[in-house]
Amino acid sequence: MQDHDPSMDYDQYRFKVRNIGLSDYYATWQAMKNFTNTRTSETHDEIWLLQHPPVFTQGIAGKPEHLLHDHGIALIKTDRGGQITYHGPGQIVAYLLLDIRRLKLGVRELVRNLENAVIDLLQDYCIKAVGRVEAPGVYVGNAKIAALGLKIKKNFCYHGIALNVDMDLTPFSYINPCGYQGLQVTQTKDLGITDGLEILNTRLVNQLQEKLFKGSPSSYDH
Repeated sequence: MQDHDPSMDYDQYRFKVRNIGLSDYYATWQAMKNFTNTRTSETHDEIWLLQHPPVFTQGIAGKPEHLLHDHGIALIKTDRGGQITYHGPGQIVAYLLLDIRRLKLGVRELVRNLENAVIDLLQDYCIKAVGRVEAPGVYVGNAKIAALGLKIKKNFCYHGIALNVDMDLTPFSYINPCGYQGLQVTQTKDLGITDGLEILNTRLVNQLQEKLFKGSPSSYDH
């Protein structure tokens, strides 16, 4: 996990994007918690873009029986909402470290905005995607393409959304994704999108900027 500086000088509602690359899940989680625990009402929001080495993560609603086989992949019990999911190389993970009170967002609106960011990104490629009230995330047909899980602490948000781009989807068959037996998963590559991680990172940031920050410019850290 790369070091980060929480004391950046940006105008209100502008945010820092940190393009971190491949990062250990546990170390990243601890860094998110540290950032959130030490931030104040003046701390500027950040979005961290990264990938994780293969790992299963279980949210606070997770049940052990939803891990069918681990096949040597570590399971980390975390503090986000939701059930079990898989992270691995070739997946965009966008962690959102936000002051939702300052952004005037309720939790449901925040979830909907995150889903809509991915939905509109896919719409740019003429792919119809939807969210589901009963099962947060983004779906193309019956297959899930993006998982979502958040932690809200004193009006500060961390964790975020994961978009499958060009990865080995096999480990999803070792679990009941998000607690749903037999839930299919898909990725942008399998839907005919040839753009890779770098372009989709930028497109996702643009969508998140529009949905969360009302079009205010970001500062992008390559």
